[in-house]
Amino acid sequence: MSRRSGYCIISPSTKPNTAAKSVKSSVGENSMEEKIRNRFNDAILAEARQRYAIAADNIEELGGFESFIYGFEKDGAKYVLRLGHSLRRSPDLIRGEVDWINHLARGGAGVAGAVNSAAGNLVELIDDGQGEHFLATAFAWANGGPVWQNGGWTEPFMLNYGRLIGKMHALTKQYSLPDAAWQRPSWNDPIMTDTTSALPQLDPTAMALNTANLAYLRSLPTPADAFGLIHQDAHTGNLFVDENCQITLFDFDDCVYGHFIYDIAMVVFYAITNHPEPVEFCTRFWPLFWQGYCEENRLDPVWLKEILPFMKLREIDLYGVIRRDIPDLSGDGWAASFMRGRREIIHAERPYIDFDFTQVTAHEA
Repeated sequence: MSRRSGYCIISPSTKPNTAAKSVKSSVGENSMEEKIRNRFNDAILAEARQRYAIAADNIEELGGFESFIYGFEKDGAKYVLRLGHSLRRSPDLIRGEVDWINHLARGGAGVAGAVNSAAGNLVELIDDGQGEHFLATAFAWANGGPVWQNGGWTEPFMLNYGRLIGKMHALTKQYSLPDAAWQRPSWNDPIMTDTTSALPQLDPTAMALNTANLAYLRSLPTPADAFGLIHQDAHTGNLFVDENCQITLFDFDDCVYGHFIYDIAMVVFYAITNHPEPVEFCTRFWPLFWQGYCEENRLDPVWLKEILPFMKLREIDLYGVIRRDIPDLSGDGWAASFMRGRREIIHAERPYIDFDFTQVTAHEA
């Protein structure tokens, strides 16, 4: 299943209780998810608890869409238990994910690191009785809460947001994969770009524009100082911030090899999406984010001109997902707002935002 089957939807203007949701949660269950759901039972959870030595009265369900997510306490500390499935991600892909996360954590980045099971494993395979496995991983608990509960989009938060992404990219340049079998996919792997498969029928013009944009992005160079493992969805739905404005990023399930500027573009994309005044907000947010980023990592400002093409990639992806999966927008205010005039904007080849990201380069590393 492609990771682009849905996106967390959140923007600075979103209010609590309506902020954190996903397009995919609005479109019903696809066959892969239903197949996984039908294989899960109390015995699987009990085995996972045993693997991580979790007491039955110290665990609670937290939800989750593509995985089963639980919170638990052990030895006075809080953790998150994630139960994914090998039908969706192979054990080696999960090993690649958690190894990179822990590299970032060891380097001091604000991420929720993976923790070992009782047997010392970062990934535990639990037989599902049908020839496949549930994959159990546990992570440190992220302190704080959603940004709107802890001060909102303040200047310190914007600076620290940039510092976090910059720190991750700096550490990624030092990362060596310990096992070639653990390699994560590339950002342009077919499994990452297949949600536009319905566009030839739904909107051939948008499909042609997406194909041209994708060809351009695939032609970009991949130098070691601008390309490596990235989170790919480091929006505020995937982080917590505490009262001291310290940020902890989580949900690395979709991490890929990609351009650092793609990571940055996705931060900005979700920060401005459905904002009532996106240009005004970006005028405040972007200089602070870029300043913070450059305090931690050196990225040639020439890459800033690629923010808009990467935004366009996500815009058309999201447009295709919503057209394919949400025929009735009346029950989804966020999607309805996003789609208002979207076809015309895409066909007119207008940028996602009328903003020149290259104009803010004073804070170079």
